[in-house]
Amino acid sequence: MWATAATATALAVVTGVLVTNGGAGGGGTAQAAKRPAPHAVRTALRTLAVEAEGDQAASGKRDTGPFSLLGLSWTKPAAELPGTVRVRARAAGTGSWGAWQSLGTEGDGTGQPESTRGATEPLWVGPSDGVQVDVDGHGSALPAGLRLELVDPGKSPAPDPASDAGPAAFVADEEPAEGTAAGEGGTGTGANTPASSPTAAESTPDGTTSQAAESPTPGASTPVAPSAPASPTAPASPSAPAAPTATTPAVGAPAAPPPTAPPSTAPRPPIVTRAQWGADESMDDEAPEYGTKVAAVFVHHTVDANSYSCAQSPAMVRAIRTYHIKTNGWKDVGYHFLVDKCGTIFEGRKGGVDLPVIGAHTYGFNTDTTGIAVLGDYNEATPSSAAKTAVARIAAWKLGQYKEDPTGKVGLVAGADGSGTGGKFKKGQTVTLNRISGHRDGYATECPGTRLYAALPEIRTLAGGSVAGLKITGFTGAGVSGTKAWTKGPATVRWSATTPSTLVNRYEVLVDGKVAVTAKATATSAALTFASGTHTVAVRGVHVSGKASTTATTTVVVDKTAPSFTTKPSTALRTGTVGSTSVPVTLKWAATDAAALKEVRLTKPSAAAYGPTTRSASLTAKPAATTTWSLTAYDQAGNTASASTTSAPAILQESSGKKTGKWTTKSSSSYLGGKSYSSSAKNASLTYTFTGRGASLVFSRASTSGQVYVYVDGAKKATLDLRSSTTKYRDAQWTTAWSTSGKHTVKVVVVATKGRPTITTDGLVYLK
Repeated sequence: MWATAATATALAVVTGVLVTNGGAGGGGTAQAAKRPAPHAVRTALRTLAVEAEGDQAASGKRDTGPFSLLGLSWTKPAAELPGTVRVRARAAGTGSWGAWQSLGTEGDGTGQPESTRGATEPLWVGPSDGVQVDVDGHGSALPAGLRLELVDPGKSPAPDPASDAGPAAFVADEEPAEGTAAGEGGTGTGANTPASSPTAAESTPDGTTSQAAESPTPGASTPVAPSAPASPTAPASPSAPAAPTATTPAVGAPAAPPPTAPPSTAPRPPIVTRAQWGADESMDDEAPEYGTKVAAVFVHHTVDANSYSCAQSPAMVRAIRTYHIKTNGWKDVGYHFLVDKCGTIFEGRKGGVDLPVIGAHTYGFNTDTTGIAVLGDYNEATPSSAAKTAVARIAAWKLGQYKEDPTGKVGLVAGADGSGTGGKFKKGQTVTLNRISGHRDGYATECPGTRLYAALPEIRTLAGGSVAGLKITGFTGAGVSGTKAWTKGPATVRWSATTPSTLVNRYEVLVDGKVAVTAKATATSAALTFASGTHTVAVRGVHVSGKASTTATTTVVVDKTAPSFTTKPSTALRTGTVGSTSVPVTLKWAATDAAALKEVRLTKPSAAAYGPTTRSASLTAKPAATTTWSLTAYDQAGNTASASTTSAPAILQESSGKKTGKWTTKSSSSYLGGKSYSSSAKNASLTYTFTGRGASLVFSRASTSGQVYVYVDGAKKATLDLRSSTTKYRDAQWTTAWSTSGKHTVKVVVVATKGRPTITTDGLVYLK
């Protein structure tokens, strides 16, 4: 959305050569006069009269020539359009009509010197060949001279390999066949293709009036596009008069030289120049006007559809420019820059992207400001991160040319009286605004939309704040625990930030408070080598604005001493279910480190990792086989120490024991070896003899199981109650261990518990 405040300005024509104050993309460039450059894309404007009766106006479905953008205009720019305007378009070549859409009727403020017609905001509808409109004044009379403005943006040029604007800038199109619609903007005449040259307007078979952007006859001084007449008595530009601006030259006189472009504290972002997006410079021949600086940035939205593809963006820019020139009667597109939802930046108003060109975007505040419009409607849609970042990059660069803080405020003097125009301030009134403001801050409008306006604080921070969200995320080659890291010497520090790298100048890695490494804005890590001892590490991010933020410090300890096993690994039998291929065992150890133990890893016979305070693990071993258990201790710096032990569990079947008293043999696949012994006779016993360093007794258990006494080497050691609420087989219920291997006896004696005297034994496991 825009609001104009600059007067029409004539161009100096010297022997058929048009001299402009600043070519596309820079100042002070001479351009060929009165004819489109080879890269120019020819656009066309078609108009369709809309008859009004009182507070109503409408047209039925109308066939038209090709167009992709439309709006509604009326004769007097000072007149207001009350009520609502709905339009819909027919997709080119399909016969399919789109949904009704509303046109914004806020306009650009009334009674502005550069406007030749009143107009709604334009709406991008994509390639179309039919239109329908409905205007409802809701009881108020409609202004005279209503007509639809239908813009065909032509076909975009092929991408320029030298462009720095990124892959989203252009899409290459084939020249359409005669009578067919162009892929993204209608059937506009391509570069270097002859076109008809009507002297003013010509009738077309569809009932519209067509105005093509034609090349004037060489040497002519009258611009084709309608604009306010240039004369010494033209009204002054209603914008903030911070300092004298370039004088409008008389026709035939040389243009005043543009100001010098100062360097910026922030890098220039990639920009699609006017030449690259296909601006037809023959459409207007007025020289740009200049202020003296850029003190503020105003953010707008174009109130267009959000469903456009980014390949259509160049066509949208051309269509908006055509609408501004041919419908509004302005000298050029009102905005200095346009940004699409993919973050591609387009050069807008001519005169030089690095110069303080006077725009037509915020009524009363067009001098010494920059206007940036985001393509789309952001009253309900949320602007993309790419678009917000692009806006921030432009703002940082333009304000950085004059050493202004994008997060600060500025006092601007209103250069026009808003009384009766929809403006908010009186001429000469000093208004304090953010350096990056929304259109609504300077003019009574919804622009730049509720969601984009709400994003302005974020955009200010992106443009001029410090690097946000900066933190150290870890180290490679060093272990981290809390705020400390341990390394053997070399290590790589890693970090992250939420500020896009395009808005970061550099990163600095600080070791003991001094810059040890300087990294690019795209870097997320840096390699370091530490001397012995303890150090501090932090990462500082330097924003393109020059502001810096620093992470919390991490203490780095250089540790070259390996950990140790203070208790060597060993195994012992444990309770649990015994199988023909697995015996429950416990692996024990103790490891320590002089600095910081990280973990202990089991590497054989299987892999597992245990924390620094863990001292044991419940595992299983294969019976009748020797197992090697290997452990490696790691400290936080990466130093290691290893240790191992071996064990060989063996199963003694119950038939290997010496029996006393009455025992019964039971058979089942659930028993070890398929059999077990059962007894209910008091004092019946079963004695196992073996050589080993540990043992466990195996039973079958149920709710009716009784008790047994356990004797080891002739001494009573335990009374076991084998009762279990659930039936269990091969259950190791009791274990014992010795420091060394030796010959031992273990005896089981039946207690004959009252009411449940029976016990069932399934053998003994011993550890060799």
